[in-house]
Amino acid sequence: MSALSLDPRTARLVQAYEALSPATLPALMLLYGEDATFKDPFNEVRGRAAIRHIFAHMFEGLVAPRFTVLHTVTEGDMAFLSWDFEFRREALGKTWHIHGATCLHYGDQGQVLVHRDYWDAAEELYEKLPLVGRLMRWLRGRLATPAAG
Repeated sequence: MSALSLDPRTARLVQAYEALSPATLPALMLLYGEDATFKDPFNEVRGRAAIRHIFAHMFEGLVAPRFTVLHTVTEGDMAFLSWDFEFRREALGKTWHIHGATCLHYGDQGQVLVHRDYWDAAEELYEKLPLVGRLMRWLRGRLATPAAG
């Protein structure tokens, strides 16, 4: 994503996420307030060190994780990003894709104070697993509203 027309805070964050690696993780963390909060479907933590741990764990458990930011909207002290996350579980394994969004709240110094990720773990992850996926797809079909006739 071209960061030229973005709010400077959001542009820095997009650039950091799209270049994220174990070596660049410390630079990303400088964009977060010391007492920032982070929440996604699996984690809810407070503090820069705890947020760093989540991303360090991601690099330990996944092969070639990569974020691509698709859209951004920034208004005042809030920003919204839509993104794709791509990774493999094993070196030669299949590539997984997750589509999601992030809502950010910036502090007076321009650092992220609140980071909340939204993505559908059932659709984006569980439905793609062999056994669990079959059950999740069946449940989704049973709970869906019937098509209008």
